[in-house]
Amino acid sequence: MNTLDSRLHAELEQFRRDGIYKRLNFLESPQAARVRMEGRGEVIILSSNNYLGLSNEAEVVSAGKAGLDRFGAGTASVRFICGTFTIHRELERACARLVGTPSALSFVSCWNANEALPSTLLGEEDLVLSDQLNHASIIDAIRLAKVTTRCQTGVYQHADLKDLDQKLAAAKDRRIKMVISDGVFSMEGSIADLPGLKEVCARHRAILVLDDSHATGVLGERGRGTAEHFGMVGDVDIITSTLGKALGGAAGGFVAGSEEVTDYLTQRGRPQLFSNALPATVAASALAAIQFLEAHPERVATLRDNADYFRSRLIELGFAPLPGRTPIIPVILGETSAAIRMSEMLLDQGVFVTGFGFPVVPQGQARVRCQVSAAHTRDDLDQALLAFKRVGRELGLIRPSA
Repeated sequence: MNTLDSRLHAELEQFRRDGIYKRLNFLESPQAARVRMEGRGEVIILSSNNYLGLSNEAEVVSAGKAGLDRFGAGTASVRFICGTFTIHRELERACARLVGTPSALSFVSCWNANEALPSTLLGEEDLVLSDQLNHASIIDAIRLAKVTTRCQTGVYQHADLKDLDQKLAAAKDRRIKMVISDGVFSMEGSIADLPGLKEVCARHRAILVLDDSHATGVLGERGRGTAEHFGMVGDVDIITSTLGKALGGAAGGFVAGSEEVTDYLTQRGRPQLFSNALPATVAASALAAIQFLEAHPERVATLRDNADYFRSRLIELGFAPLPGRTPIIPVILGETSAAIRMSEMLLDQGVFVTGFGFPVVPQGQARVRCQVSAAHTRDDLDQALLAFKRVGRELGLIRPSA
C-alpha cells in the first residue's frame, strides 16, 4: 500500500469508529415514493429530490427512450466542434420559458452551470458575493473565479441583507458586482428573501444570480420557482437550476438569463467548451418533464399539501423540524453520529431518510433531512411517521406518550 492509500485507509477506519462512515444503498427499481432496495425489500423514500414524482413518470421515461432511438447515445465530442442536437435547443427554450428569462444554456450538471458563471463572466475588476449557506457548487465556483480571474470575492452572513448592503456599498470601485444566493437552501428548507435581495442589488447596480435547484418545480403555483413564489417572474437577472431534481431527476442543469449571458458562456465557458453535451435521452426526458409540469400544475399543489401534512404531524409527535414552507423538512439532532444512527434505525423500519453532518452542515447541526414528494400517498407518509415515532421514542427524542 502506498503512502496515500495508507493515509486514506487510516482516515476511513476513523470514520467507521466515529460512526460517520457513509454506506451506499443500492436500489433495484426506479426512483419513486417506494422502491426495492437490495437486501431490504420495499422501503419508503424520504431522501430523494424527486419532488414531483417525475423520475418514473411514463411520459418522461418514454420521451427519454425516444430521444435515445432518434439521436443515439451522444455526439462523442463537445457541441461547437461536432454539432449539437436539436433536442438541446428545444430543452433550452423550455428552460427559459419555465423560469421567465429570454434565453437558457444547458450543462451536464447544475454544478457545472454554477462553476461556469463567475469564472467566465467576471474579471479582476469585479466582485462576487455569496450567501454564507449557499450550495457547495457555488462556494467552489467562487474559489475558482478568485484563482482564475482574480476577481474580488466575499461572503455575506446568511440571509443578512444589512450585511450584504454594507459589503456592496464598500465596493463602489468594482466594475461589476454580482450577488449569488440559493433560492431554497437545501439543508434548511428555507426560502431566500428574493424581494429584499432584489432591492439591495438594485440599489448598488448589482447583478443578482439565483440558484433555484430546490425551487424549480416546487415553488409557485405552477412550479416556476422562487421568482413565481414572490410574484417576480422575469425580475431575476440570472437563474441557475437543475434538471436532476424535480424535473425528472436524471442529470443536467442550466443557466438562464439574457441572450448575451448565454451566448458568452457558449463562447468562453470552460465547462461548456470542454464537456460533451447532455446525452440526448436525458435532454429529451428533461424536456418532457418540463412539458408535463406545465400541463399538470396540480402536482405542485399535491407536493405542497404533502409537505404541510408531514411537517405538522412530526410536530404533533413531539419533533421540532425547522420551520418552513418547502418539502425539505430537517430534524436537527446535533452530532453527526446521532444523525447517522437515526437514519440507520429508520431504514430498519423501512424508511430511507439520510442523516447529514459535518462538513455538509456546520458542526453541531447534524440532522436527518426529510424530503417529501407529490408521489407519496397519505398511507406512505403515515407509515413513515409511525417509524419516526418508534425510533424517536427509542432514542429518547420524543416522549413515550407521543
